[in-house]
Amino acid sequence: MQGSAYFPSIEKKYGRPIAEWKDLIRSSPLTRHMELVNWLKSEHGLGHGHANALVAHTLTEDKAK
Repeated sequence: MQGSAYFPSIEKKYGRPIAEWKDLIRSSPLTRHMELVNWLKSEHGLGHGHANALVAHTLTEDKAK
């Protein structure tokens, strides 16, 4: 499943728009994929699949810039 396919359910379940999650990820001092995933899970209560999809999408977007 493509990461962005999770986005509607992430917004519905956690009540924040995807842009806000991306801003959170970008403002974190963490930079490594799994560190960010674990941070989203522990600090923000996201499930692994949702956290992984957000981090992967955000980091891929940032690399493309």
